[in-house]
Order: sequence, then structure tokens, then C-alpha cells
Amino acid sequence: MSTRPKVIITDHDFADVELERDILEQAGAEVVALQAKSEQDLLDHASDCAAMINQYAYIGATTIAAMQRCQVIARYGVGTDIVDVAAATAKGIQVTNVRNYCTEEVADHAISLWLALARGLFPYDRATHRGEWRWQSAAPLHRLRGQTVGIVSFGAIGQAIAQRAKAFGAQVIIHDPYVDDATIAAHQVAAVDKDTLVAESDVVMMQVPMTAQTRHFLGEKEFRSMKPNALVVCTGRGPTIDNRALYQALSQGWIAGAGLDDPEEEPAKRKHWSPDDNPLFSLPNVIVTPHAAYYSEESLRAARTIAAQEVARVLSGQAPLNPVNTPSH
Repeated sequence: MSTRPKVIITDHDFADVELERDILEQAGAEVVALQAKSEQDLLDHASDCAAMINQYAYIGATTIAAMQRCQVIARYGVGTDIVDVAAATAKGIQVTNVRNYCTEEVADHAISLWLALARGLFPYDRATHRGEWRWQSAAPLHRLRGQTVGIVSFGAIGQAIAQRAKAFGAQVIIHDPYVDDATIAAHQVAAVDKDTLVAESDVVMMQVPMTAQTRHFLGEKEFRSMKPNALVVCTGRGPTIDNRALYQALSQGWIAGAGLDDPEEEPAKRKHWSPDDNPLFSLPNVIVTPHAAYYSEESLRAARTIAAQEVARVLSGQAPLNPVNTPSH
């Protein structure tokens, strides 16, 4: 039986885990890679692991309660809503994430979704493939210059989106109760309340982390308050938008379109999924990408490297560079 600390990679959707293995084996650890889709899949490994790294698999209180040796849980990304951080903290387990590794990619992706919707790229493409050569195929379209872009959450990614939106001549308003006046002034944006942003924006850019307070941040009330030409772009967490209400808004013409990097059900976290599960996939004015806003070859390598290095750092007795919590003991 190995005496090396065991690091569990709960799941991954890249080809192999050799990059992580190289980093962690040099630190003296043994790496076990799974493809877990539920907590039950993790329980056989929880009791004796020294660390877990997760991509989509949920590490909840049940798994954490079974851990006897675990020192650190590392997320491959920024969000920690798929780790029960409170349970880990109470158990004395460090939680880490990976920050600022995909700011440029997500901002580019958000702007790309906006442009594709605003310039009718998909309906034009479908029409020309059918043999229709008509500018009316995507009408009506509206000039981008002078539009109002509303950004919800104004961290590094929101700031990068604002910079790009301004290049198209858009006015930028933001809603983020945690942002300071100096940041607002530095980026020359206007901070407004939620109701104002929803009512005035031609495109609402959602870059919101998933918390109990942000679940269904956009719902029926908000969609009914939007302009009929408004677009919604979400490169944050899928459940921050009520998908049933969004379908109603789009199918009944309350708003004009949506670009989503992740639907509410987050398919990668489910054992079985079909687009038939969500009626949004049936609408021609919706673009859905597979939680890919973060992706470039460079950002993926950075996320994997940093997550593994955080585990190696904690297992060797060093403080992590990206701590999410302060363990209780």
C-alpha cells in the first residue's frame, strides 16, 4: 500500500491528467483520476485522500464528512459553488481556486456572443445555407454605437468586457454593490441600481458568481422590464438566470435574444442530459456554448497548472496563493 499522499482528480474533460501528474508526483503525491458525476462516486476515495481537485463534480458535506486526511480541495476554475466551503472550513480543509487565468477569454467570448446576436450572424448563416441571399434574413438589426451595455458584476472580467464594449462606441453602466468608487472612476462607467440597469440596457452582460443571493438574478420581473430589443449575454453561472422565465421572454417577444455560455441545468454536472431538457435550445434567437468562455489552450493549461501547484504547495506545508477560506484548525 502506497504511503504517498493521495490526490484525487474528481473529474476532467481534457484528454489526460499528465500535466497534473507531473507536478504532483514531483511533490511526492500519488494521483488518482476519476470521472465522478455524483458524491457517491467520491465516497470510496474520500476517507484516505490528502487532496481533491474538481472540475464539475460536486464536493459536498457528505464527501467532506468522510474525509479523514484531506488537507486541501482545489478548484480548476474561479467559482466555488460546487464545493461546500463552509463544511470544508469546519473540517479544517483548505479550499483554493484559480483566479485571473481566463479574463481575456471570457471577455472576448461575451463580446462575441453580443456581436453574433446583434449582427444576426446565425440567422444570416442559416439563411444563406438554405439558398436565401437577403439582408432581410436577420432584420431588424440596430447600430451598436450609442447602445447601452449593462454589466452585472464588475470584477476583472466585467472590467475587461467594459473596455471592449467601449471600443464599439457603447455606453457602459454597471451594477455591483461591492465595487468601490475608485474602480468606477478609473473605468469611466456609471454605477446604477439593478432596476435601472435592467430597464436601460440594450444588452445585459451577466458575469455573476453563483450564490444563494444571485440565483435567478434575472427572472420574469426583470425580463418584463427590459427593452423589446434587449439582448442577454451570460458568461457567468447558468443558474443566475431563470431559464423558464427567459424562454417565456424570448418566445413572447419581451426581449430579442440571448447568448448563454451555460444553461441553468449545467449539463456537464449531470450524468444524463439532452437539449430536450431545456426549451431554450429550440429557439432560433438563442446561442448556447458549452461552458467554453474560459477556454483557450493557454488558459486551460494555466488552470490545470495552478490548481495542481496549489495542492502541491499545501501538501508541502506552504500557504496557498489563491485561498478561498481560512480553515478552522
